[in-house]
Amino acid sequence: MDFQLTEDQRALQSGVRELLAGRFGREALRALADGPEQPSLDRELWRELGAAGFFALRLPERDGGVGLGLPEAVLAFEEAGRALLPGPLVATHLAAGEVEGAATGDTVVTAVDSSGLVPWLDASDVVRGDAAGAVPTRSVDPLTPLHRAPAGVGAPDPLAVLLTAAEQLGSSARSCETAVRYARERSQFGQPIGAFQAVKHLCAQMLVRTEVARAAVYAAAVTADRAEISAAALLADEAAVQGARDCLQVHGGMGFTWEADVHLHLKRAWLRAALGPSAGAVEEEWAAAL
Repeated sequence: MDFQLTEDQRALQSGVRELLAGRFGREALRALADGPEQPSLDRELWRELGAAGFFALRLPERDGGVGLGLPEAVLAFEEAGRALLPGPLVATHLAAGEVEGAATGDTVVTAVDSSGLVPWLDASDVVRGDAAGAVPTRSVDPLTPLHRAPAGVGAPDPLAVLLTAAEQLGSSARSCETAVRYARERSQFGQPIGAFQAVKHLCAQMLVRTEVARAAVYAAAVTADRAEISAAALLADEAAVQGARDCLQVHGGMGFTWEADVHLHLKRAWLRAALGPSAGAVEEEWAAAL
């Protein structure tokens, strides 16, 4: 089976990356991070994503969608993860075709997680699941406001798990690239720190974790098998969290400062991992499958 991306898939990936670079580049990211404690959702950008087909990628053409499949959606969400694009992207994408205006980006949809967490509740027009009695809760990610509802919604949606894993994959890849670039630019003792063996090992490990997670996420997008999706999520969570940790390590003291973007990737990775199935749940699922 050939898992190489097709020309159309590469074009989609490139198009989403260019759109996000133009509309949510580093300046926009930092403006949101350095802004009010309660971040606001950019409705104009949300509608632009809708116009570009981001939310309607898997919706049939006869229903006004793009008519693509789960692998293409994974590529788009990977790019969203690279850019740390904020907002309930997964919930709105999954609501396309079911909630009026979700496909076009005119309606922002959020969902109650299986743990009871609800991201972007105040900014959303529609809530899927029972959010009655939800109260604000402190979020580790400054770009993702959270509420906690009294109860969750049971088992997580496999498609939501996979698309979140794709975001984690994009974040992992970005952390790896950031670490490598910094290791080439930062010098100590008259040479780039990337020449030191310890730094080389950190960057190599980041790359290996990212590519292993990429293979698992892409394969799960093709098979849509529940157990494979759970395993891909586990690998993507590890790649994103540990990758951001290692990127911070490569940056040294600079990585701990608010001005660096490293901590934003780490905090978002922590949050996404908390919203998905736990490692123990995945292990139990694989044990049952075997």
